[in-house]
Amino acid sequence: MEVIVVLNRCTDRTEEIARAAGAVIAREEAKNLSRIRNAGIAASSGEMIMTIDADSRFHSMTFCDVAHKLSSGRYVGGGAMVYPERYSAGIIATGFVAALYLAKFRASFGTFWTTRKACDAIGGFNPEFVTIEDVDFAVRLKQLGKHRDQKFGTLWRSALTTSCRKFDQFGDWHLVRDSSFVARAFTGKDQAAGDEYWYEPGR
Repeated sequence: MEVIVVLNRCTDRTEEIARAAGAVIAREEAKNLSRIRNAGIAASSGEMIMTIDADSRFHSMTFCDVAHKLSSGRYVGGGAMVYPERYSAGIIATGFVAALYLAKFRASFGTFWTTRKACDAIGGFNPEFVTIEDVDFAVRLKQLGKHRDQKFGTLWRSALTTSCRKFDQFGDWHLVRDSSFVARAFTGKDQAAGDEYWYEPGR
């Protein structure tokens, strides 16, 4: 197993800590999550690929579950159930909104797991998307699975735990109350929206 850490305009000790832990370092300075994720994939050498954001944590059974599903040949890849590290009325309401959106695509996100061949077949993450690049990736991976008669899976037992730092910063009701921002972010190509919420805050 190898761990790839992609540095994106880092100003702290991320590289030092990652190298000390034995991680492979990649760099991508663009304010574009698709390019950042692709840089990590390009720096890897394994046949099975998983992605995760720096503010999320894998379950202890994640790797076993992914290896089992991909080795079976029945799955093109998939995502995972995601739980927040804390709960509030605003976070729960946001979760319901997100669930309605995810139901439209019948795909899960949080972390992506697939094979290198499948990832290459769909061209990785599309750099035209500066936001919702994960939705686009999931949709294209799912389409590939249909063509290959393979399933798009969800890790239910080994769910992901994700940070609530954005809720801490913007407020627990931010994504429920600011529908105009959500609409802009869900176009996938609004750089200003991406900068406002993902690329510039807290730097």
